[in-house]
Amino acid sequence: MAPAVDVDTPADIIQSLKAKAKQVDLSIFPDGLKTTGQHPPLSDKVYPYSAFPKRIEGPTEWKAEDYANNPERWVHQFSEEELDEISRTADDFIALGKPLTGINKDNFRLPGLEPALVTMRRELINGKGFLLYKGFPVDQWGLHKSAVAYMGLGAYLGYPVSQNGHGHILGHVKDLGEDSTQIDKVRIYRTNARQFFHADDCDIVGLLCISKAEFGGESDVASIHNVWNILQAERPDVAELLTQPVWYFDRKGEVSEGEDPYIKAAVFYLETPDPADPAREQRVYCKWDPYFVRSLSRFSDAGVIPPLSAAQDEAVRLLEATCERVKLHMVLDVGDLQFVANSHTLHARTAYRDFGPDAGKPRRHLMRLWLSVPEDEGGWRLPYWDSAEKKRGGIQVDDTPPVARLDAD
Repeated sequence: MAPAVDVDTPADIIQSLKAKAKQVDLSIFPDGLKTTGQHPPLSDKVYPYSAFPKRIEGPTEWKAEDYANNPERWVHQFSEEELDEISRTADDFIALGKPLTGINKDNFRLPGLEPALVTMRRELINGKGFLLYKGFPVDQWGLHKSAVAYMGLGAYLGYPVSQNGHGHILGHVKDLGEDSTQIDKVRIYRTNARQFFHADDCDIVGLLCISKAEFGGESDVASIHNVWNILQAERPDVAELLTQPVWYFDRKGEVSEGEDPYIKAAVFYLETPDPADPAREQRVYCKWDPYFVRSLSRFSDAGVIPPLSAAQDEAVRLLEATCERVKLHMVLDVGDLQFVANSHTLHARTAYRDFGPDAGKPRRHLMRLWLSVPEDEGGWRLPYWDSAEKKRGGIQVDDTPPVARLDAD
């Protein structure tokens, strides 16, 4: 069945965007690659509810009980040999004097570990969509070497993209004392508030735990394909609403010149057809973050966009509740590396409390990577003009250069 939606992006604009992506200022983006940023879906790439599967099966559809008592299926303890190789390679990279933004597979060679990373990448993209590595000696290595080693590993999974309007390709999840109720201005990762189930604007998100909170800050992940099956069985009306491009997503001021301050889109999509294999399955893809939907009252109050309908408000609550029903809970310890796919899983975080100032302990601190996997390198075929771009997605404001600082700012 052909796509049929009420949003449209003219072909000349698409071609202009693709051409602009190739016209990169090398003095700002030395590798010749610029994060393409956030965009609305293409009308000819978005399918109606009738085209979606009634049920999804396979490795991307999993239940918490499949893994909760079987850590060997998703947790890997780094061996001494693996850590030695990572450590030597990180030291060699540091000796080169190159900036963190210059790390790639060519200058961060891991011949011993690479086969396992290839398998992990495949499992993230086409399998259950999450993995946990344990044992990074962050206390021994310190922030600089830990960041180098972390970004070097990440280069084997995808291309780092900017995570905010400041160009951060190495992000920091840390409570900076910002007001979490100001959701139209504040990014929740800079607070200690709960994060509801969501997907980030990238293909794979990575978190490296540098220090833990006194209480809370624990992770949850849910199979969106399991969630889809439940919605189809129990509330197909909600499933249908979530496939319709009637949802507005806030950009919280992180926009380039000439761009709208919000995006009109759907929540569930079908993967686009594979030109090389038209019979190949088109998988269900999810793009969701309730904080970016509920923060638009400044526009709806002014009559610029419609407010959430009663049906949409119910769908938001039901999607979160269904993720809660099927979530896998995990706790990140210091030195743990968590990688999660954003195509077919949603993830969340509990609220947390840092140690008091008299405890002599650091605040909770996670280093974060957003990684892009373009479709010609195995990534999902997404309904956006930049699906084939190496640094697709992310958040890019004009020509803000990529930066990789060692702590939050």
